[in-house]
Amino acid sequence: MARAARHAVNADLQRSIDVIWRIEGARVVATLARMVGDVGLAEDLAQDAVADALEQWPESGVPRNAGAWLTAVAKRKAIDAWRRRERLDERYRAIAHDLDVVVDDAWEPIADDVLKLVFAACHPVLSREAQVALTLRVVGGLTSEEIARMFLVPVTTMQQRIVRAKKTLTAARVPFEIPEPREWPERMAAVLSVIYLVFTEGYSATSGDRWIRPDVAAEALRLGRMVAALAPREPEAHGLVALMELQASRFPARLGTQGRPILLGDQDRTRWDRAQITRGLDALHRADAIGRGRGPYALQAAIAACHAVAPSVAKTDWEQIVTLYEALDRLAGNPVVTLNRAVAVSMASGPDAALAIVDGLADEGRLRNSHLVPSVRGELLLQLGRIDEARDELRRAIDRVGNDRQRDVLMEKLAQL
Repeated sequence: MARAARHAVNADLQRSIDVIWRIEGARVVATLARMVGDVGLAEDLAQDAVADALEQWPESGVPRNAGAWLTAVAKRKAIDAWRRRERLDERYRAIAHDLDVVVDDAWEPIADDVLKLVFAACHPVLSREAQVALTLRVVGGLTSEEIARMFLVPVTTMQQRIVRAKKTLTAARVPFEIPEPREWPERMAAVLSVIYLVFTEGYSATSGDRWIRPDVAAEALRLGRMVAALAPREPEAHGLVALMELQASRFPARLGTQGRPILLGDQDRTRWDRAQITRGLDALHRADAIGRGRGPYALQAAIAACHAVAPSVAKTDWEQIVTLYEALDRLAGNPVVTLNRAVAVSMASGPDAALAIVDGLADEGRLRNSHLVPSVRGELLLQLGRIDEARDELRRAIDRVGNDRQRDVLMEKLAQL
């Protein structure tokens, strides 16, 4: 019994630390990166502090300002390392003086530091895959398992990619700063991509027992707004903000009792945040007003806008959505986009035409490890009355899905058959 109780306490503490890290992790790493000038080292120090928390908090309890506690512990570890290397310079003495404050005190505002962290991790010395993976890890607070699932690669592959990225930044002596405007073009695509993926994780979590993570999505939206303000003539920055505003407007209607997912067709649209929809439409207008055409984020925002202004699923302009998805598919060449286009085609033209698209994706095998293809294919087969085949596809989807809430939805649908 005592062992079981200790296990329960440890599991509860681990969950608490996971939540704290998701909320505070980016700011902890950003503060440390400003101090040590090395993003990789900063992340390592932060993880060492988390390990200390796992050892100390069972006895001392979780501190009131857990983020500040982690930061202070990590700073002391950095100072100890400098001591051991006999590098006691003026920077060390200034930082050591800062540690005289009480750990539970509020820390300094560091909103810009988080954005600096994004730009540093998106340095062109890294490949695009490494840029995105590292930033999702240190800014989004995602685990290697979650990032690997997003990229459809083995966890060990993703872990190695992140470790190599940190070592590369250290070797290249990448400064912790927002670069000069002339350097933005070579980083902007990666920065926007990372913010988009962080928001996507918040909008539809890849794993765990929560379907959405509003705190993660809110941080992505905050960063997106800051980038759009820094680069007001970059249409895709405004397009991304528009997309996130419009998608986030549905959050109040996407969860039922006990966190149960509510899909688009069943949502109470009166609960959608109309002020946020207005902000999203305004941001899309700003993107269009620049006059350089719509990129992938603006096209996705236009699709979200079709949903946002429609009074119901039946009265949604599905033909327009199909057209927008066709443009996006040609531009992005992403199998998830193709799958979403198939769903729109099913609404506009019926399940037969949509099934042909999904079957093509299944034959390509580009989403072979994802639950998405079998879940959509199962729904289309169900609409066509091919019940046995639909059951098989739903079972495949259940076996592959990583999020507990999404699994519950699929299992409920299977049970109804």
